[in-house]
Amino acid sequence: MKPELSVIIPIYNEQEGLASLFARLYPALDALQTSYEIIFVNDGSRDNSVALLAEQFRQRPEVTRVVLFNGNYGQHMAILAGFEVSRGQIMVTLDADLQNPPEEIGNLVAKMREGYDYVGSIRRKRQDSAWRTVASKMMNRLRERITNIKITDQGNMLRAYGRNVIDLVNQCAEVNTFVPALAYTFARKPTEITVEHEERAAGESKYSLYSLIRLNFDLVTGFSLIPLQIFSMLGMLLSFSSALLVVYLLARRFLFGAEAEGVFTLFAVAFFLMGVILFGIGLVGEYVGRIFQQVRARPRYVVQTILQDGMAQAQAEALPYVRLEKRQVAR
Repeated sequence: MKPELSVIIPIYNEQEGLASLFARLYPALDALQTSYEIIFVNDGSRDNSVALLAEQFRQRPEVTRVVLFNGNYGQHMAILAGFEVSRGQIMVTLDADLQNPPEEIGNLVAKMREGYDYVGSIRRKRQDSAWRTVASKMMNRLRERITNIKITDQGNMLRAYGRNVIDLVNQCAEVNTFVPALAYTFARKPTEITVEHEERAAGESKYSLYSLIRLNFDLVTGFSLIPLQIFSMLGMLLSFSSALLVVYLLARRFLFGAEAEGVFTLFAVAFFLMGVILFGIGLVGEYVGRIFQQVRARPRYVVQTILQDGMAQAQAEALPYVRLEKRQVAR
């Protein structure tokens, strides 16, 4: 029988916090008194996460499934892999760091039962650094203006999705995407609720400053052509302005003769135009790069195996140790 609820949790080097996650997650879901499954997607962890996940699978095989990647493909690819193997009517995504309390899952499920097919969440009081909070709010406003996707707190992955939305997401084959925004575009009746936010239970964030910048590039270029259109309009404006400047300089040449005072101004204008051109080349390159990655049609991720109910016990016990041995050889 298919469960009502599927909870999808990407895992990457989370061995320090997995015990706390297990201790809070399973009781929280048991308290909902509904059928559920938990899908852990190991995104190429280099620590002991695989062995801990396999042990948890052996303890609760009836509600636990573990998807093992053969490498690191990123958080959003891990979520998409979880979507593809999920069986529930309601899908909830949750980070493993416990910054979003598992106890909040019930609130999302209750909201979905009211008829919504997408329930986002807004952190009541963020427990992040000041620079990260400010940068996130700025990017939220910029993204909403550019893409017209209304997600108040885009960095919060605690969200619920209906089966109708997930089926459409699974039909997409985008190499670079932002899952909450992609799902939002398919939702008929989206909404948001406020949830609690806690400090990270253990370890540190896997998102560096560069990773956050790349994520926002993917978000903007993957859901809108407005950056290209803005640059096109800017190019036309600069071309018109340059034509006026040429006419002005020619008029001064005929009226006042040769002048040397404006040389540095011309250099400044030239360097400004060069900067705009280089920016435009980079912007076009972002779109061309996305097209190049898409047309290669390579697999977005490779699943090594899936631990799930009905799997042979000996095979389930052997997999994590084989995986760890391969990592040690690779080093």
